[in-house]
Amino acid sequence: MAGDPLDSLRRLCLALPEASERLSHGEPAWFVRGKKTFVMYADRHHDDKVAFWCPAPPGAQEELVGAEPERFFRPPYVGHRGWLGVRLDTDVDWAEIARIVTDAYCLVAPKSLIAQVPGRT
Repeated sequence: MAGDPLDSLRRLCLALPEASERLSHGEPAWFVRGKKTFVMYADRHHDDKVAFWCPAPPGAQEELVGAEPERFFRPPYVGHRGWLGVRLDTDVDWAEIARIVTDAYCLVAPKSLIAQVPGRT
């Protein structure tokens, strides 16, 4: 996916079952059934990074931030709950971003919706 990273991120998020978008804290955010947040966009919101924040599986934040701090970070406000910050202003691997977004979605979505995600049960 080339072009505006927001457009690419939006396509990934809205492709998931019953995902919707609305502004939250002045930035685009994506929700499952309009309630549970699974991705928050951050366009230089607190610093000079263009990124998104999302819930991550246990241990993933520490592992990714430790291995690649130029791409991953602990976001403010939600980082202490294990959320992951993912930069979009670096060399972006959109296949990897799709996996991260899907994992975040599956952490908050009900089982009935997760069953509709290809490769998930």
